[in-house]
Amino acid sequence: MTAYLIGIGIAVVAALVGAVLPDRHRLPGAAALSAAACVAVLVGAVHVLVSGHTSGLHTAQVLPLTGVDLSLDPLGALFIATTAGVGLAASWYSVGYGAHATPSRTATAMLPAFLATLLLVPAAASVATFMVAWELMALTSLLALLTDHRRRPETRDAAQWYAAMTHIGAAAILLGLVLLADHAGGQTFATIASHRGRLSVPLSSTVFVLTLIGFASKAGAVPLHVWLPRAHPEAPSPVSALMSGAMVNLGVYGILRVGGVLLGGGQSWWWVVVAALGVVSAFFGAVHAAASTDTKRLLAYSTVDNMGLVLIGVGAAGALAAGGERMLAGLVLLAALFHLVNHALFKGLLFFGAGAVQHATGTRDLDRLGGLARRMPAVTALFGIGALSIGALPGLNGFASEWLLLEGLLHGFASRSAVTDATLLAGVAALAITGGLTATAFVKALGVGFLGQPRSERAGGAREVGPSMLAGMGLLAGGCVVLGVVPGVALPALDRAAAAGFAGGAPTTLRVGLGLDLASLHGAIEPALLVEGLLAGIIVAWGVIRLAPRRAELRRPRRAEAWGCGRELQTARMEITATSFAEPLQRVFADVLRPDRDLEVTHTVESAYVTQAVSYYQRVDDAVERVAYRPVIGAVSWWGRLARRVPNGSVHRYLAFGFAALVLILVVLA
Repeated sequence: MTAYLIGIGIAVVAALVGAVLPDRHRLPGAAALSAAACVAVLVGAVHVLVSGHTSGLHTAQVLPLTGVDLSLDPLGALFIATTAGVGLAASWYSVGYGAHATPSRTATAMLPAFLATLLLVPAAASVATFMVAWELMALTSLLALLTDHRRRPETRDAAQWYAAMTHIGAAAILLGLVLLADHAGGQTFATIASHRGRLSVPLSSTVFVLTLIGFASKAGAVPLHVWLPRAHPEAPSPVSALMSGAMVNLGVYGILRVGGVLLGGGQSWWWVVVAALGVVSAFFGAVHAAASTDTKRLLAYSTVDNMGLVLIGVGAAGALAAGGERMLAGLVLLAALFHLVNHALFKGLLFFGAGAVQHATGTRDLDRLGGLARRMPAVTALFGIGALSIGALPGLNGFASEWLLLEGLLHGFASRSAVTDATLLAGVAALAITGGLTATAFVKALGVGFLGQPRSERAGGAREVGPSMLAGMGLLAGGCVVLGVVPGVALPALDRAAAAGFAGGAPTTLRVGLGLDLASLHGAIEPALLVEGLLAGIIVAWGVIRLAPRRAELRRPRRAEAWGCGRELQTARMEITATSFAEPLQRVFADVLRPDRDLEVTHTVESAYVTQAVSYYQRVDDAVERVAYRPVIGAVSWWGRLARRVPNGSVHRYLAFGFAALVLILVVLA
């Protein structure tokens, strides 16, 4: 706990340094202190994960009346360690990211402040402490999002959506936790957990549903996700990485902390609902990611997809635990937490890559990129590692966690509940479908965005980014490779966190090693051997090609443009674009995407039969936002316009309103 508290203190100092130091020193000073804070917190969290011990702190010197309660157990420590890892990379990355245009004092201070609140939430051990940390996280993330609002009006719109959704979610969480604390007779989590056996089923179900609404909105679960594809693209890239790699994780943490620990697992249908949210989110996010041409919007929808997979694992684990399958529940939850950690690594890396591309070219539009592999080779290689990781290529971390999740879901069919089996079947189907859609989305992002020829002058003039940005990306890329080749090094810590995720949870039967070995379920895989075999095959193939005798005409090399199909003349206009790449999928999933298309034909002045120009317009909006949210916003706006007519300055009207209100009160009281 000491190292953790020191880290939080350093993060607060970093925010102050970013706010008060001169322009020349505030950015590197704040970044250096933020990195030091992440290292200190990481040391404390890893100690808890390795030892399995829980440490706590109570002080009455900060919050009046209630005081501050902090506790570091393996479940919270896993989320803190994940946040600290992404935060360390973001601190390095931010130095180069802000070098081309010195950020304001507010922007410089908000990144470490946001990081400090992210690190506080998983350690909160009482309702008051948790809600204060949660609201501080919402406030600092909103201010960090708004730092570029003067340059882009879309940022203000995104901030409004984010503020509305996060405060609706916080209200639901607060109401649920207050009900829980009132019936438990205390507001500390330890007191609530000790009284969970005395709660009635209707009360505990009400609390779970209320808190699920709030936490699912933070995790980006459909249909509460509408803020995410707006806010993540508009935030600065270090903030986007923290939002997508750390903040959405806390929604999953809240579901586990309340439903699994404070309420003791509860009813099976709770977790079926969680898994259903995950299935819908995974499919919806994957389809929209495959159809998006904005790089950061694609990554934002991919976050919805991957958090859906995590929710599938959490829901399946809860349903299995409610049915008495504790060992299988622990395995599935371990796989879900493993994928959560891996998602933080490769999604942070991908957002850094998108920020580097936008830094060099001034655009996020894949249709205007291309040719970056020659101009930005290091960024291309690092972005490629992230794309292959999220595509679950064997030897990288995405494959390891998705394989483990699939194994857990398949072995769960041994349960005795038909509802649980149906939930697991839906999870397996979602995992299979979204795997293909994710591969399509990132083949498009990597192939169209980085290969071929540049489609704009800015893309043609792009240059490699600075070393600090590459260092931040390299740190996360290294994590993707290590956890992909030797995933077994992280499994003991993940096992302890999974065991703490449900009351009475027990460790799984994983064998400790460098690979993944399910001791009692007859499943094992060694990614290191896969990588060695792949490298050996490449070396052999290269040797055969180099040493095999060839005809004279084949010895003369012939150069041709990549993606040129053998043509001698190839231009950027002849290459496939992101829009055309996604067109077949848009047709297949037209009922989900509901694209808005328009074709405008302009004729010449001389003749209405001669076409002068043809303009084709297509836009893919969020169908949930269009169907569920915009009518509500329209109705509220109508009532607002109507209400503005009331204060017209007439004393007679005000007296009439007061008299009507008095009569209504008397009628109600009578």
